[in-house]
Amino acid sequence: MKVDLLQHSSIEICAHAIRTCWQSFDKSDDGGEKDRDLIDRVGNKFKHASTLEHLTYTFYISDVSRALLQELARHRMASPSVKSTRYTLKELKDEETFTNGMSMLELKETYTNASEVYADVHMTRASKYLVFTDILGVDFASVVALENLRLILKDGVANDRAKFCLPESYKTELTWTINARSLQNFISLRSSKAALWEIRDLAVMLFETLPEDHQYLFNSCVSNDS
Repeated sequence: MKVDLLQHSSIEICAHAIRTCWQSFDKSDDGGEKDRDLIDRVGNKFKHASTLEHLTYTFYISDVSRALLQELARHRMASPSVKSTRYTLKELKDEETFTNGMSMLELKETYTNASEVYADVHMTRASKYLVFTDILGVDFASVVALENLRLILKDGVANDRAKFCLPESYKTELTWTINARSLQNFISLRSSKAALWEIRDLAVMLFETLPEDHQYLFNSCVSNDS
């Protein structure tokens, strides 16, 4: 998984929005400590969280599964632009076999330990397209599904139909824009140990990718449970 911050609003924008309500522009210090304290006091402590919506962040998120993508869809106050399977499944057509013609049972019988499995050239190539769980049965099943999809594409089935064979583990990427209020909610929910492990990793990475002078707004949202 990779997370890059492409752009973000300045602290001054949010402070300006808050000062609009009281016409206290003369007290601004252009995004300095006074403005930062104001945002924390109004947005977090006084719970006027709508003011935090003036802060927005755009991330480029890659090497995540379609299972995680479905989880992201539950956070509606965000804008995702996702890699299209309709136009990009052709990347599989020229790949060699991922299973060497073996069934899932035969794959299981071929290997004796996990390290041997993930070092295998077929699994290594499959990892370009799949997010592995480190549960061998699940990952074997994903590789078999990937191979089935490759064969269907080589048979000339259109991407729009072939994509119904996609495993949940198939990798995707997206540009994702979200405001600070929604991001607080996201990090609070998704950094919990109850969250899907992959999206929990994402929540932590999003926080760590934020500008240092913005992180104080999200410190209390990061779950410390294990």
